[in-house]
Amino acid sequence: MADKPLRIAMWGGPRNISTALMRSWGNRPDTFVCDEPFYGYYLDQTGLPHPGADEIVEHHETDWRKIADWLTGPIPEGKSVFYQKQMAHHLLPDVELDWLDQLTSCFLIREPREMVTSLIHFIPKPTPNDTGMPQQWHIYEHVKSKTGVAPIVIDSMDVLLDPRGMQSKICESLGIEFNEAMLSWPTGRRATDGIWAKHWYTSVEKTTGFGSYRHKDDQVPDELLGLLDECNEIYDRFRELCLT
Repeated sequence: MADKPLRIAMWGGPRNISTALMRSWGNRPDTFVCDEPFYGYYLDQTGLPHPGADEIVEHHETDWRKIADWLTGPIPEGKSVFYQKQMAHHLLPDVELDWLDQLTSCFLIREPREMVTSLIHFIPKPTPNDTGMPQQWHIYEHVKSKTGVAPIVIDSMDVLLDPRGMQSKICESLGIEFNEAMLSWPTGRRATDGIWAKHWYTSVEKTTGFGSYRHKDDQVPDELLGLLDECNEIYDRFRELCLT
């Protein structure tokens, strides 16, 4: 159990293991989790035609200030740890970042070739902002500048190769005890899942733990090689900072 309230903002991007990590943390008895709290705001502002967009905007908060207040307020259900699954690209430029000072920001990255070749099945011509990587770096630099401390960076590959070892190191770095419950969880949907779960979480809902890491050799289309280079530049910076 955490000695004092701990609010973890895990900043990731699309096509990562972010939902599995949310399952892992949500299985701790001391932890409340939330699922992409800025998604409603993001869709309301961008008007992007994501699956179930109208329902998401109607069901989820769209005022970023109210969302930030909730994320930094009392931890729901009297828990001592608040794990926040965050998508970095959901923080549009209008969102001020001072409220991040009240959270412990962590960063979840994925090797760009594997990420991009998965992302193009959903967004055929992604931009750098669609990957979330430029936003991740921007948030990382803001947090480090404000706190004077380098935030935790985690590579999804490392977690899949050694779930117990990596989760133990993450907990140690956060100053809390590792819990065996983080390695397995029941199948099914959660009340804390976003309303978009029915569109995206079919595979995750069948899992009972982290899957094995499988290297992908899929090729990035020629027209996206510039995007891949840009993502690799950011990934290489992050990779040097990774918890291993």
